[in-house]
Amino acid sequence: MTRTIGIDPGTVSFDMCGLEDGQVFLDTTLPSPEFAANPQSLIDLLQSAQPVDLIAAPSGYGLPLIPIEKFGDQERFLFTLVDERERSRIPVLGGMGKMIPLMKASGLPILFIPAVIHLPTVPAYRKANKLDMGTADKLCCLVLGIYDQARHYGLSHQETSFILAEVGGAYTAVMAVADGKVVDGLGGTVGGPGYYSLGSMDGELAYLLGTFHKELLFTGGAAYMAGRPEITPEEFADLAEKDERAHMAWEALLEGVVKSVAAELVTVPRPREILISGRLCRTDKIRQELIRRLSAYGSVRRVEGFARVAKEAAQGAAIIADGLAGGRYAGLVDTMSIRGAAGTVLDHLYIRDSAALRQKYLG
Repeated sequence: MTRTIGIDPGTVSFDMCGLEDGQVFLDTTLPSPEFAANPQSLIDLLQSAQPVDLIAAPSGYGLPLIPIEKFGDQERFLFTLVDERERSRIPVLGGMGKMIPLMKASGLPILFIPAVIHLPTVPAYRKANKLDMGTADKLCCLVLGIYDQARHYGLSHQETSFILAEVGGAYTAVMAVADGKVVDGLGGTVGGPGYYSLGSMDGELAYLLGTFHKELLFTGGAAYMAGRPEITPEEFADLAEKDERAHMAWEALLEGVVKSVAAELVTVPRPREILISGRLCRTDKIRQELIRRLSAYGSVRRVEGFARVAKEAAQGAAIIADGLAGGRYAGLVDTMSIRGAAGTVLDHLYIRDSAALRQKYLG
């Protein structure tokens, strides 16, 4: 009998899901600003849930199955992709940095998990000049998608096939699964705009900006297009019906998701279905419109998990931890080749200065 915990380090909230022999024993959430102000609160919660066999840690841009004992300065950079001088500018990233020494001191069985780009099931040519093909939390959403589709249709994990649109509270990612394996992904900084993030950046805009702070990537999305960065998704959906600028933002957000799904259909031309998940899919008007627009490309369904509070990524992280610990989801983890994760997000760059980048950040 295994007992594991998965953590989703969301922009809006930190969610935690615990599984004991496949049954939920922990299902809770912690507002991200609260975590950023007091990272010890997360450690205290994890300590109160002991004993556990394995904890899938908040892993950001992903690390290929690195235990907390082997986490050093290089791993600290790779899982946030932010320099030391900028960590304080983004509260959640700053909180995650403060979390590491607390985790090391806790003695908890903590493991950092990979992102899409680390998986051997994604061909190298699709990784070329990419860093973000889906962060570790987005990979966790894919894991829950495989679990859900297999359960929903009575399939083996190897028979699952879908495109997943993970429309989160800040970023949107669209990824593809074939034969139970992740084969491609457009991460939150690569595809269409998210709710807060601008998504992919025009190269000419990047040039004109020169250098820019990491926090810029958390701006430019639908809420910013609407001119209301503080508006909730529910308020945004209502405003889009009567405000011209908000309607423009609505169209940019939704069409961006559809375009990314259509692009992934090149990779998996005949998926069993299109799955949707994420914070924005909890808003009725957004979910219904996404389903309507995506239905032109196939059957559309929202991912159904097993927890009532924790978001999809936390549930998927708990499944990964269970599988790695030899629990009932070991077969799912093996099908996805998660144990074969390797490398860094800087391994597949071919621009002129790629060697200098790797030397600067990896030594």
